[in-house]
Parts: sequence; C-alpha cells; structure tokens
Amino acid sequence: MFENLLQFWRGKDFLSQVLDEFKKMLDDTHQMFDSVCYRLIDNKEESFLKDNIYSLDKKVNNLEKDIRKRIIEHLAIQPSVDLPTSLLLMSVVKDAERLGDYAKNLFEVTDILDGPLDKEKYLQFFDDIGGDLEKLFNITKEAFIDSDEKQAASAWNFETKIVKRCEDIFVKLANSDLPVNTAVAFTLIARYYKRIAAHLTNIATSIIVPLDQLDYFREKRKKTI
Repeated sequence: MFENLLQFWRGKDFLSQVLDEFKKMLDDTHQMFDSVCYRLIDNKEESFLKDNIYSLDKKVNNLEKDIRKRIIEHLAIQPSVDLPTSLLLMSVVKDAERLGDYAKNLFEVTDILDGPLDKEKYLQFFDDIGGDLEKLFNITKEAFIDSDEKQAASAWNFETKIVKRCEDIFVKLANSDLPVNTAVAFTLIARYYKRIAAHLTNIATSIIVPLDQLDYFREKRKKTI
C-alpha cells in the first residue's frame, strides 16, 4: 500500500489538489484543538473563539465534501485507475472531519463547567496528554503527507500511551470525590482525547495498513503485542 501511495502522489494534478485540501483539513483541526485547549485548560479568553471554532469546523466539513466529490468524479472518468488509493482517501477524510467534531466537542465542555477549569486538578489526572496529542498531530501530518513509514509506525506508540492513560483516568474519576460537575467535564475530556488519538492514528497508519483493515488493524496488532 505504501509503494502504491507514493506512486499515486507523483505527477498527478488531481491528487496534488486533493492532498493540498486534505492538508488544510489537518491544519485546521490542529488549530481548532490548540485554540480549544488554550481556552479550556489555561482559561485564556480569545475574542470570537466560538465563532472561529464553528467556522473552522464548517470549513473542514466543506473540504471533506469537496475531496469526496473530486474522488467520485475522478473514478467516474477512470473507474479502474487508482481505485485502492481513492478508497483510502475516502476513509481518511472522514477521520479528519471527525477530528473537527471532537475539537468542537472539547470546546463545548466549557459550557457545562460551573466556572473556570481547575488546572491543578486537571493536571493531577491528565498530566501532559494534551502535549502528546499535539505531537501526534504533527506526526500524523508528516506520516501521511510525506508517506513516512517510520512516523506512521510511531503514531501507534503515542496512541497506545494516550488510550491507556485515558482509560486509567476513567477509573480514577469513578473512584474520586471530585464535584459532579468537574468529574463529568473530565470524563468528557478524556473521552474526546481518546477519540482524537484514534482518528489521528487511523490517518497516520493508513499508508502502511492493508486497505481492508483500515480502522480495525489496531485490534489485530494488540493480539501480537
């Protein structure tokens, strides 16, 4: 799949346009994530943040639609050409769209909080998971855009660590004496972090995972670890 993908990228105006739009999706969702964490965790006010978040989410959705339209038009003209990679792209653009949804969901956690998030309490549970997700965003972009196998494989390590920590947080929260409002907010944050990690890793590893196992390869991999 990796070799086919490299061949597919090279010398194709159609793919160059699609890849540029997909990169914009990843950049926009990355920006959404950073802005939301700045507001949620650091309690930093940013003018028009809600409008910006929802505007970027809409932009990401429109990019997904445009990419899918381009792929369908391409396959309608040449149905037997580039089919596997076109199917791969149809899958990963959905992952990128979901990144925007979860970044928006993180922002919406601010609406349920009674007041500013207690950063000290947050760090006791989450430590630097947000920092690891930041690294995973960068790894994912390098892996997919540059078809970097090494970066793709390293995404699994980050996801495994993030998922394990999020699952530990669920257990700690269930046995904590935190106020209900804080416990619910932390549970949602952990859930959204876990899903963001999963979708980023789906994108990063799509260049090295067989097409029929996209989204499901982690289960097979767990059995071999």
